Formats: sequence, C-alpha cells, structure tokens
Amino acid sequence: MTGPLTEILDGQREADLQRAARALLKEPLLTADGPYADEFRLVRRHAAALREWFERNVGWTLRTDADAARLRKTPGTLADVTHPAREAARTALPFNRRRYVLLCLALAALERGEAQVALGRLAEQVVLAAADPGLVAAGITFPLERRDERVDLAAVVRLLLRLGVLRRVAGDEEAYVSRSGDVLYDVRRRVLAGMPATLRGPSLVEAGDFEERLVEMTAQTALDSDELRFRAIRWKLTRLLLDDPVLYYDDLADDELAYLTRQRGFITARISELTGLVAEVRAEGIAMVDPLDDLTDVRMPEQGTHGHVTLLLAQHLARAARPVTAAELALRVRELAVEHGGFWSRSAREPGAEPALVEQALAKLEALGLAERTERGVVPRPALARYAVGEPVLKESGR
Repeated sequence: MTGPLTEILDGQREADLQRAARALLKEPLLTADGPYADEFRLVRRHAAALREWFERNVGWTLRTDADAARLRKTPGTLADVTHPAREAARTALPFNRRRYVLLCLALAALERGEAQVALGRLAEQVVLAAADPGLVAAGITFPLERRDERVDLAAVVRLLLRLGVLRRVAGDEEAYVSRSGDVLYDVRRRVLAGMPATLRGPSLVEAGDFEERLVEMTAQTALDSDELRFRAIRWKLTRLLLDDPVLYYDDLADDELAYLTRQRGFITARISELTGLVAEVRAEGIAMVDPLDDLTDVRMPEQGTHGHVTLLLAQHLARAARPVTAAELALRVRELAVEHGGFWSRSAREPGAEPALVEQALAKLEALGLAERTERGVVPRPALARYAVGEPVLKESGR
C-alpha cells in the first residue's frame, strides 16, 4: 500500500543515502566521534546500499564497524598531484614528498606499537625506520634534529588526529617542536587498520619504478574478457567524474571515449542519483557540478586576496592566444596590483610577492582542471573559457 506517508519516508531515505554518500566522497574515513559523526551513523544505516553502489560502479570497497567507516578509493588517474593531503584546513600547507614518507613511516611504527604512544617515542621509532638502506640510498633521512623536521612530523600527527587514527590525551605538538615538552596519544587500532587503500600490500609489489609500483598496487584482476574490460572502463570513467572537476574527452583513450559516448547518459544518471551532482556536458568534456558546492577541496571564485588574484589571472589566461610564462604572469600581477591593490593584503602588494601569488593561483587552476603547465608556458584548458570576461564595449548614443 502506498500513500503520502510512504512517499515521504522514501524521500527521506533517498536524502539520507545521498548525504551519507557525499560524506564518504568528501571524507573517505569517517569515525563515530569525529566531526562527521551524524554522517557516520547514516553510513552505517545505509551501509549495504552504499557498499553495493560503490562496488558495482567504481570498484571501491566500503568497510564499516562501530568505530569507523572506510571507503577504499582508487583514483581515476594515478598521476594527479594537484590535491595533496593537508594537516587541517585548506589553508594549511600541503604535504610534500618528505611528509608523505614520514606519514608512511609513522603508520608503520604505530602498527607495531602499543595502544598509547608519546610523540617523542614515535619520533625515535621513525628515526630507526628511516635507517632502511632503500631510503638512505634514495637520499631520504629523518634525524629529526632540526626544527623544520620536527614541524613535518607534527604535521603528520595532526593529520592522523584529524582522521581519527590518534586521539590526543595530554600535551601539545608545539611543545614537541620547540623541545619544551611531549604529547601523549591513544592509538585507535581499528581506524589505523583501515588506512591502506591499495588492492595489494606495498610489501608484495616487486616493481622498482614509482609509477610501476602504483600500477601494481592498484591493478585489478586480468581483464581477459570484454565484460571485464568494459567494467574496468566504466569504473575509471565514473571515478574520474566523481573525483575530478572536469573530464576532458582528449584525455581518454579511444576505447574509453567510445564507451563514454555510448553510456554517458547511464553513467551520469547513476552518479546524479546517488550524489545530487548535475552533469554539465560540453563539446570538450563533462563536469559534474555540485549545487551545494561542498564536495571539493578547491573552490573558485573564492574570497580574499589569493582568490581575487586567481580569478584575475584566470581571466587573463582565458583571453590569451598563446602559452603564457610564469614571468609574464608575475608581471601581470604587478600591473593588477596598481588597479586592485587597495583590496589586497599588504603582503601581496609588496615588491617581490608576485611569484608566490602566481604559484598559488596556478596550483588552484591546475587542481580545477582549468590550466596546464607545459614547457612552453601555462596553457588554458577549455573549461577556463567561462572566465573569459570581455572588455566592455561603449556605444555612442544617438543624437
């Protein structure tokens, strides 16, 4: 029997399922007592439906227990470096190679350690692990004697705190950095166990080249039938549409483009049904637009000096008919400061600030799929055309 109440309940279930899915896409590791505790409860309630959708459409597995929900995501492309981890908010410094290595060493030490650990003790274990001949041969060392090295380890710990792997019991990371104290943490072993998202353990990978190791860690079973090959293509396309700001047709292989041409409506409809994202289809590609504007770690336009500079440079690049060098963009920022500097921070108006402003702007444009750095300079990508604001045309009034 159906009626208004049934329709209301079905609508509420769909809304809750969508909210849970969006939370997992935004934060693939949710904890029961974290900042997304309400969403975590929704994920557990709808775990069966979510698990089935992700496994069927993108090949991602979902593990849930009383402490955490972990969506093991594999990106559509393994070469994208434009969305690095950050210890806290978007304003925090992005992780570099050293911090990622430190993160892996810290996770290994925590896995072998006790239920509680002091930051000083964790640092000692990281120093011992960093003595591995392979790391030494690669020129990677972590004596943790310098302040900047301790700052890197503190950033790693703050990331683990945000993810819920650690819970601070006493102390503060700044005390460790300044060598005036220590910090004690509880290690949440169930959450820690869910951190790896690879299909194969790194220790089982035999390739020596970095790119080859990534491929081995994420490789599916042998694609020895058309059905498996088509499934792999569908998974990759859906991953790209979920994770990337824009999917460009030119970036796809011929078989991937042919499959997308046939199945575009089905794939985008499935994504929209689960997430609420809306497909914007253009001649150059597809963007899944978020009406709620919260499923992203990079926004444009954005308030503040850096957001304004990025928008102005985007307009400049969109109108350019050739690749533009970073030096030319720095000169353009200097010119823009004359016109718009009154709205910028004092540090952004100081001589010599231009290269840093350009770098921050380009990092954002690359992350959004709006521009690409090449040997010839910065090249706008098709989606940047929406920021091409033309010069005003003044018409003479009739007499």
